[in-house]
Amino acid sequence: MKPFWIYILRCRDGSYYTGHTDDLERRLAQHESGEIPDCYTFSRRPAQFVFSQSFTTREEALAAERQIKGWSRKKKEAMMRGDWEEVSRLARASSNHPSTGSG
Repeated sequence: MKPFWIYILRCRDGSYYTGHTDDLERRLAQHESGEIPDCYTFSRRPAQFVFSQSFTTREEALAAERQIKGWSRKKKEAMMRGDWEEVSRLARASSNHPSTGSG
């Protein structure tokens, strides 16, 4: 069974882009080449691949993508480092004090 992926790119302007796909290599090449002009990364190239995680189903990957897109920059960076203790701490902190920042 073919896996589905979520991935994060760090754009030229320092912002992060989170997406999902069933063909990670092809999708990363599309971002790099600018094949999709309407994509967030098009005007922010080059974008550096910084994280991926595989899932069994598209539904799981899409749910993870949506969840991560709602996270703060600090929480995304903690996840990319594999610092799950910090991810949990930031989750608790954001539930107590909703943030308006973006990442």
